[in-house]
Amino acid sequence: MAATRTAHTVWNGNLIEGAGNTTLDSSGLGTFDVTWKARTEQSGGKTSPEELIAAAHSACFSMAFSHALAGEGFTAEEVNTKADVTFVPGTGITGSHLTMTAKVPGLSQEDFRRISEDAKTGCPVSGALASIEITLDATLAE
Repeated sequence: MAATRTAHTVWNGNLIEGAGNTTLDSSGLGTFDVTWKARTEQSGGKTSPEELIAAAHSACFSMAFSHALAGEGFTAEEVNTKADVTFVPGTGITGSHLTMTAKVPGLSQEDFRRISEDAKTGCPVSGALASIEITLDATLAE
């Protein structure tokens, strides 16, 4: 079953001095201010396309990892994933670094590494980001 999710952005002014807001239409969870400054300097309470991509990547990876675990008979007590998406003005988005810690009873370190690497490449958002470098630091918590 295919699903389409929708968001929209309204932008006013030029790139450097302008501002806009992005609304999460499908979920109705809110409207978030966006600016160039939030993209290239401190966020100042505003978001950026890269932060939204980071949110998508961390959620997708956590889901892909949990699904891969289930396929091998394991259930995580917790999967905690952070994504750091890097934007370089004039170049674009250059990478996404995933940092994940998971607590999975009975899972060996070897299987953990294999499953987490498979989830990194199998995550649909990773696929959408295939033109950039995606790295992963994964830790199996006790």
